[in-house]
Amino acid sequence: MSQNQDSSVSHRSLAWRVFHFLGTMELAITLLITLAIASVIGTVLQQNQPYPDYLIKFGPYWFEVFEKLGLYDVYSALWFLAILALLVVSTTVCVIRHAPSMFKDMFNLRTHVQLKSLRSMHHRSEWETPTSPEQTVDAVNAALASDGFRTRVTEKSEGNTLVSAMRGGMNRLGYILTHVAIIVICVGGLFDSNLPLKLAEWQGKIQVETRNLPLPQVPKESRLPVGPQAFRGSVSIPEGRAASVAYLAMRDGYLVQNLPFTIEVKEFRIEHYPTGQPKSFESDLVIHDTDLEKPLESTIAVNHPLIYKGYAIYQASFGDGGSELTLKAWPLFSDKGEPVSLETKVFNTQQMLWGDKEMQLEITDFRPFNINPDPTDDNPNNVRNFGPSVTFKLRQPTGEALEYQNYMNPVERDGRYYFLSGVRGSPSEEFAYLYIPADENDSIEGFYQFLKRLHNKSVVKDIAEEMKLATLSSLQTTDDVVLADSLQKTLETLIEMFNRGGFGEVSEFIEKTLPEAERDALAPAYLAMLREMLGRIYFSGLELKQGETVDQSEVLFLQDAIDAIGTLPRYGSPVYLEMTDFTQIQSTGLQIAHAPGKSIVYLGCAFLIAGVFLLFYLPQRRFWVWVREKDGKSQVYLAGMTNRNPREFDNYFEDIKAKLQSKSRNSDEG
Repeated sequence: MSQNQDSSVSHRSLAWRVFHFLGTMELAITLLITLAIASVIGTVLQQNQPYPDYLIKFGPYWFEVFEKLGLYDVYSALWFLAILALLVVSTTVCVIRHAPSMFKDMFNLRTHVQLKSLRSMHHRSEWETPTSPEQTVDAVNAALASDGFRTRVTEKSEGNTLVSAMRGGMNRLGYILTHVAIIVICVGGLFDSNLPLKLAEWQGKIQVETRNLPLPQVPKESRLPVGPQAFRGSVSIPEGRAASVAYLAMRDGYLVQNLPFTIEVKEFRIEHYPTGQPKSFESDLVIHDTDLEKPLESTIAVNHPLIYKGYAIYQASFGDGGSELTLKAWPLFSDKGEPVSLETKVFNTQQMLWGDKEMQLEITDFRPFNINPDPTDDNPNNVRNFGPSVTFKLRQPTGEALEYQNYMNPVERDGRYYFLSGVRGSPSEEFAYLYIPADENDSIEGFYQFLKRLHNKSVVKDIAEEMKLATLSSLQTTDDVVLADSLQKTLETLIEMFNRGGFGEVSEFIEKTLPEAERDALAPAYLAMLREMLGRIYFSGLELKQGETVDQSEVLFLQDAIDAIGTLPRYGSPVYLEMTDFTQIQSTGLQIAHAPGKSIVYLGCAFLIAGVFLLFYLPQRRFWVWVREKDGKSQVYLAGMTNRNPREFDNYFEDIKAKLQSKSRNSDEG
């Protein structure tokens, strides 16, 4: 029996210690500081971005570390929600422990004090009056009551009377309200968190989808029914289309949240600055709901959302909604075939066969305006509008892909015009640009015809024959068959290598083939022969009349074309995709939020405001007046205290003392 009692006492003691620890100020301050630090991280580090963006920014190692810590969605991280819940528990325990004594202190006038205690207080005074103790007590009591004090008269020992007074007792309610406010706000925050989603995920009821699937193919485990749960999702809706779901970003995937209504985008409008940059944008929405007699029409803009059934619909962004594009594919490494027109749409994916290369074409974006730094200018601060562009990826059967950005209109550089095509291997890289010179008709046709002739073996053979004969004639060795064959073969080989690998492969051939002793002398001759061949091939296609001279613009075009062709081996694409026409279809990006805990948070804020007001603007002030008879007169002892602003109380005490002295000495006049 004794052992059971000891065990019970031990358990009670442990429970009491835990209960006491949860209600300590040290724990509450620690939790608040931790939440503050977490909030700073959530503010500095942009939240809920695509995981590839974080991977590019931090690298593989730190990306994984931060991902495990939940820093990409701090406010929904398990540890953040746990700290928030613990703060609720800690504050609740604190309120349970201290609220009774605070409520008691709000109304307790402390009538059990003794004269000795009053004489030891910092604010004290004493005086004598010619009036009787009864008259003095009545005067003092009336004076304090007139200043808004609650008073109580207590008879002490024979001939001693105590007047207890208090003002600002509701100050203690401020402490209670501020603590309750923290609880209510945190509970509201927990209501608006994704804690229910995490619990459902742990239980296996839902599963985050990581694949890019059409909406009908998203499995039911990744779809959330309409309910009271809080969420913040987004959806992109093209003009003239509708959606009844929102997509919730979850780590490296998403969940689909069903909505109790359908959102139709009637029209999307965007206003641009003269530079082409977006100035403002808004959407005309139509809400379809069976609860409505007729559809609800509303226009939303940035910072002007639509609130319906507790769902807030914000104008968040805009983008392409599947614009229709007409492309022309120009072969780059063959003299066979003509450019082929291709009808496609943004976000379309299709398998393409160009020559013997099978590649997947993925149209990712279309922009009618491009306000970018000028890649033709050394000053990065210089920007201009490059006009429409299409962005796409060419994916190999192995899964590797290069990203391209092709501009529709030729871009001026140093008085000459070029078709720009940017290429990069990953989003972390800057685009490297291919400059294809535009001909006199602002077309790629002139460049393409020159390229075709370079890949036409018959043309190359004829031009090599022509150049061979001219060279042998100048050397007066027309009968040297061996030299003639060697020269013919060399000229054709140089063009073949140039087509295959540009000047880089030609230079590598020279280094490997020529003896080191003769390399410096013969290398310029080989390059000169190559350039002569390139020039002859180009000008032979111009069909110049007898005696007609070559215009300087043709020479410059040739130089630019050679430079462009020399970089084609690094371009990575068998074709150049030229955008020839488009029909823009815009899409509005909506953010949809459902926050059932918002009202709870607002209530907590109201409690907090009231509590802070009571704490800082309603100080609790207490006075005690001890009256006793002495030689037929009254001896008065005054003491006071406050819980805030002791310096201000110094003056207040003196005012009260003067008032009580005046009232008590003149009380017999009444």
